[in-house]
Amino acid sequence: MDDCERVANELAERVAAWAGSRRPDAGAGIEYARELAADDDADPALAALARRVRDLDEEAAALRTRVERAAPEVAPNLASLAGPVLAARLIALAGGLDELARKPAGTVQVLGAEEALFAHLRGRAPSPKHGVIFTHEAIQSSAPEDRGSAARALSGKLAIAARVDHYSGERKPELDAELADRIERIQGRETE
Repeated sequence: MDDCERVANELAERVAAWAGSRRPDAGAGIEYARELAADDDADPALAALARRVRDLDEEAAALRTRVERAAPEVAPNLASLAGPVLAARLIALAGGLDELARKPAGTVQVLGAEEALFAHLRGRAPSPKHGVIFTHEAIQSSAPEDRGSAARALSGKLAIAARVDHYSGERKPELDAELADRIERIQGRETE
């Protein structure tokens, strides 16, 4: 899904650049590629590339739908806490749910930030506060100075959720409530 989205966006940039050299009203992005794909007056080669962008975008959407349907079945607690797409990304980055369940919370926190972590270990950068979990609403909605705390709280609950999903598969709604309470306390520090 991520690969389809990335390639569709890259090709949409090429479509926009190519169309911009031929049409004064050229737009940009995937939506413009969709318009060009349906335009009968467009250059045939340009329209063919635009159709590829459209097809990749549709494939990414179909894969997202599949992930959103499958993740809650495979990892109900993780999908509930992280959302189905982020849960799937974490499972993929870890190498499977069993591998994710064995990882400590600190590792879950920086999954996807390996380059930054290795740069830190070589002494060339500060330690990363988060990896792919940065896309989670709890971190996005936190003040920049509180994002590290929010990332630690989130990764701790995600690690527990992965273990529960792997070892028992039983849904534990109290994890959702505990995370919401912890994030609320972290974000409440802003107003104090």
